[in-house]
Amino acid sequence: MQRERISENVYWFQSEIYAQVTAGAIIGPQWAVLIDTLAMPEETLAMRSFIEEQLGVPVRYIILTHSHADHAWGSCFFPGATVIASTECRRLMQETGAEALEKARHQNPAFRQVKLVHPHLTFDEGTFYLRVGKKSLSLFATPGHSTDGISVLVEEDRVLFAGDAFMPLPYIVGGNLDELTASIKKIGKLGLENIIQGHGDIILRGEIEEAIKSNLSYLAAIRKAVRTAARRRNAVEALGQIEIEACGKSRVALSGLAEELHRRNVRALYRQIRDEVEDPSTPI
Repeated sequence: MQRERISENVYWFQSEIYAQVTAGAIIGPQWAVLIDTLAMPEETLAMRSFIEEQLGVPVRYIILTHSHADHAWGSCFFPGATVIASTECRRLMQETGAEALEKARHQNPAFRQVKLVHPHLTFDEGTFYLRVGKKSLSLFATPGHSTDGISVLVEEDRVLFAGDAFMPLPYIVGGNLDELTASIKKIGKLGLENIIQGHGDIILRGEIEEAIKSNLSYLAAIRKAVRTAARRRNAVEALGQIEIEACGKSRVALSGLAEELHRRNVRALYRQIRDEVEDPSTPI
């Protein structure tokens, strides 16, 4: 696990095991707020040890940016902490979490020690505020990667923990391209010093404008490419020819995972567009 102090009492953690997934912590004088957990129990426990033993405060709140396992399942290692998320996050965890965890336990013994903790405190719309020490946290919806996505802004430092609404390669499987486009545009208007991506490295102030442009361009490019392929008689073959580099991204991002995520994006968007094509009342 990597970690870095971003600003006073604000920390970033990144997995060295799974897909460069990230988490964060805001440290107050008596307790801390954790933003997401890491994918593997051993790294989440290492994060807890750093916060509780080296920084000397317990974790009182855990904010989940969304319900996906690599961000949410580690909540069980912080007994007594109040978990905060969107209402949609709680619904998704209640409906699909148990089955997903059982499957993961069969595939990896490390997950046998994991227990699902559903969010205790949720919100539907608007902004949810939380104060820890001298830091003011604003929680608001940023859907598109998933239906339940939220981001967390550290107001004083203009640091945004964006969850998977911002990644080196936008990922829309299980989400919605239009909603993710809107969320990225919203992020671009916040006047930020840093963006903490759900996966990948910290985006610094001088890099933010280009990162926003790159992600929006990628989403526009795959929309155009998939719509063109969907009109062809050999649509499936045409989809296979939509290369990630032609859409403006590198296949080596996220330790090489980007290529597979791009392929999944293309297939998911094609299924959506195919359904639109089959409905004559819905224009492409």
